Amino acid sequence: MAIHLLRDLERLKKEIVLLGSMVEDSLLKAIVALFDRRPDLAQEVMSGDKDVDQREIRVEEECLKILALHQPVASDLRFVVAIMKVNNDLERVGDLAGNIAERAVDLSGQEAIPFPAELESMSKKVPQMLRESLDSLLRLDIDVARRVLTEDDEIDEMHRGLYALIEDRIREKPEHLRRLIQILSVSRYFERIADAATNIAEDVVFLVEGEVVRHRSW
Repeated sequence: MAIHLLRDLERLKKEIVLLGSMVEDSLLKAIVALFDRRPDLAQEVMSGDKDVDQREIRVEEECLKILALHQPVASDLRFVVAIMKVNNDLERVGDLAGNIAERAVDLSGQEAIPFPAELESMSKKVPQMLRESLDSLLRLDIDVARRVLTEDDEIDEMHRGLYALIEDRIREKPEHLRRLIQILSVSRYFERIADAATNIAEDVVFLVEGEVVRHRSW
């Protein structure tokens, strides 16, 4: 039975890695679509959301099957529980990438206005956080996971700064209101993706050390 459990756990690991790769690819494409004004690429992201949802369901089913058939304990149980949480966070990131793609389509149909520097910084930092959180899961690297936890505050600060900047720009150029609100929405989506990456890193800490670190200040 132990051999079957190990086999199923390894298959589960491959499934979550594949989902992570799909979601990461969607996010990167959505970012390119936004900054390069590529509605065709944005449509590709939105069309791929069903594939992400189907993969998420498959991972959940694998987790439930392992719990029912093998009744794992200790570290094996923590692994399955952690994967179930990561699975949910990755599905959420996929949805948020789709939201960014929708804003990219809307903005590409309007006259271009400059993107704030904070948004460009977030567009680079947030995918990096997601990549680091997935790497920490793949390698069970607690140091990388804890580094991700310290990076979330930086994204929150960028979002707050951008919010204040957008307020000022709306007062200066109210004719840009719709586009500026869409840019602010993208910033909020980036912030939520960073939160999801942080959740994944917290799950890695739980998986490796058995320590629940959610809601802790870093």
